[in-house]
Amino acid sequence: MIDLHTHTLLSDGQLIPSEHIRRAECTGYRTIGISDHADMATMGKIIPVLLEAARVENELGRIRVIVGIELTHVRPVHIAQAAEMARKLGASYVIVHGQTIIEPVEDGTNLAAIEAGVDILAHPGLITIEEVKLAAAKGVRLEISGKAGHSLCNGHVARLAREHNAKIIFGSDSHEPGQFAHRALAERICMGAGMSAEKARLMFDDARVFADSLMQ
Repeated sequence: MIDLHTHTLLSDGQLIPSEHIRRAECTGYRTIGISDHADMATMGKIIPVLLEAARVENELGRIRVIVGIELTHVRPVHIAQAAEMARKLGASYVIVHGQTIIEPVEDGTNLAAIEAGVDILAHPGLITIEEVKLAAAKGVRLEISGKAGHSLCNGHVARLAREHNAKIIFGSDSHEPGQFAHRALAERICMGAGMSAEKARLMFDDARVFADSLMQ
């Protein structure tokens, strides 16, 4: 299992990084990305702590830990600047908290994230055709979410991604151990969004290649 969208108590998750990683390992994860919620005011404290946690775990070679960040409710006008700041601080990838229909995410967030060339646009809600086409052109992965509520638009996202050749990626958006997803469950969630079993498998193959690139 490869999952790049998880949260510790450094933002709004339940566990410290070490237990978070151990619980993921026991769930069968081979690669976990920790991408705590942050903005420009908080990422300077969060990213260094996660980098140290990843360093300690990666020395053991039991589970691969990759450090990212999820820019959350950052104003669209600030997203490009915040993404650049996160990369300079050492984040291997940048997620933007997309326009999920269950939160008051500011209009224009999806477009600003894609234009900034972030790595993953999480739970992008009722993303437009034009935004999906731009995501495909820029290589921004659109998330199929395993999180209740955020998953309500998975079918819409999967369909537009398929029609316009945009990359997709599964993210559990887990904040506690019970939200980690076994690979079989993740594949069923993707199939519930209208993907074939083969497309779900290819999506995870792409996630593995992407994760490998982040570790180089």
